[in-house]
Amino acid sequence: MLDLASVADMHAGIAQTINGFTPQVIGISIRNIDDQTMRDTHFLYEDDRDVISFVRTLTDRPIVLGGAGYSMFPDAILADSQADLGIEGEGEVAFVMLIEALERGVSPDGIPGVHVKGRSPAKNRALIRNREDSPLPDPDLVLDASGIGPDTWVPVQTRRGCPLDCSYCSTASIEGRILRKRGVASVVEWISKLKELGVHRLYFVDNTFNLPRSYAMELCTAMSNASLDVKWRCILYPWRLDEELAAAMARAGCIEVSLGSESADNEVLRRMNKRFRREDVTEANRLLAEQGIRQMGFLMLGAPGETHGSVEKTLAFAESLRLDSLKVSIGIRIYPGTALADEARKEGIITPGDNLLKPRFYITPGLDEEWIRQTVAQYTATRPNWITA
Repeated sequence: MLDLASVADMHAGIAQTINGFTPQVIGISIRNIDDQTMRDTHFLYEDDRDVISFVRTLTDRPIVLGGAGYSMFPDAILADSQADLGIEGEGEVAFVMLIEALERGVSPDGIPGVHVKGRSPAKNRALIRNREDSPLPDPDLVLDASGIGPDTWVPVQTRRGCPLDCSYCSTASIEGRILRKRGVASVVEWISKLKELGVHRLYFVDNTFNLPRSYAMELCTAMSNASLDVKWRCILYPWRLDEELAAAMARAGCIEVSLGSESADNEVLRRMNKRFRREDVTEANRLLAEQGIRQMGFLMLGAPGETHGSVEKTLAFAESLRLDSLKVSIGIRIYPGTALADEARKEGIITPGDNLLKPRFYITPGLDEEWIRQTVAQYTATRPNWITA
């Protein structure tokens, strides 16, 4: 395994690894396509494409793409790059099946989620129904103990899939809509192994840590009972949070949450297909603040139904909350297969044939981007804990 984020010279690291190992197949994971910032967008995929091209100059062995970024644009990226195959969805099982097919010299057609360049798209994605069929990796395989410090945050995922179907969200393209949970005991055991390596800070990357509530309560209770003594942060959906769960999170070591309210206008929230309303955000904010849990808020301005009035209402609402920091995004990244993409096509913001690999953003027609930026700037000028994207 070669982590390109940890090498000083990317090309030298790739060349040294390939020449020294002479692999029969090479997997490349693509995490992010872009930084989701409408102004001065960093199109990260261009770096991925360069990596793939460089690998191709060193070997003629099959190159297999995977990862969250690839799963959002499987056909577009495979056609655009010099890779041979790709796995859409979860690759733990599918990649092993693909390697076995390559080893036997048989066609990979029919393996869940596998795309082959020049052929029809995969008929179904790779989806592991039982999370226990894909154990969490041995920490020794993915972490260098010598590089772990007091500020090292290690990601933990306990659930995959999200049934909420927010209008702009790409999670369904990456993980599917069927929620699949790991056994709480296996999660606690894995965290214990991380502790043995010196890890004390965790980031639960589940899209909605508090949903289902029963699972969140079970996990927090198990972590408290195990006396893990870790600090952690998570992503919280501002709905169905109550005093009991907030207290359980704090006891288990939660010190910070990402609170994505997106808007304070209930009509905009409805069109985003959010389950919560403005009042739910207020209550979640209160409950977390009472437990001493820091909160980073997130807003997304420009969604369908947005008006000058809803923008001003949302910013004033954010100011009224007890937030430790706030990120304000202007414009919403349009992803394929979402309700937002359908709306953007109807409104002529994108064309029917646009595969959306190159970043495109939505701002409701008639709402001026510069006006939004000027309005946000008036708030951020006196609030150093507010940032704009």
